[in-house]
Amino acid sequence: MEITITELQEYLKDHYQDGGVDQSLFMKLVEEMGEVAEVLNKKAGRKSSSDEDLDLQLGHELADLMHYAMAIAALNDIDMNAMILSKDKEASNKYHHTTDLESFVSAQRVIKSRAKSSNNIPK
Repeated sequence: MEITITELQEYLKDHYQDGGVDQSLFMKLVEEMGEVAEVLNKKAGRKSSSDEDLDLQLGHELADLMHYAMAIAALNDIDMNAMILSKDKEASNKYHHTTDLESFVSAQRVIKSRAKSSNNIPK
């Protein structure tokens, strides 16, 4: 199953609807950042590690990090979908990138749509 940023934010806003949790969410966000750093240090060999699946562990910690960042945004009525597109466009202009996220996604959608259409044509 795939979810959108908007769906995630709606879920988190409902999940944390009691409010007054910004500070505790921020503390969890910082905690998760530390856990991401710990896994990255293990992957780089700067910290000892057992035979655990570090890629899976990194994925879990990044998901936790995103959870708390998106929850803070949702509770503050910040549309992260719009914010991500806007910040990417600013960075693309500032650093003279050849494309931006919005253009990339639009082009990918056209390619996928054409591929799907060509697969549905009877032979």
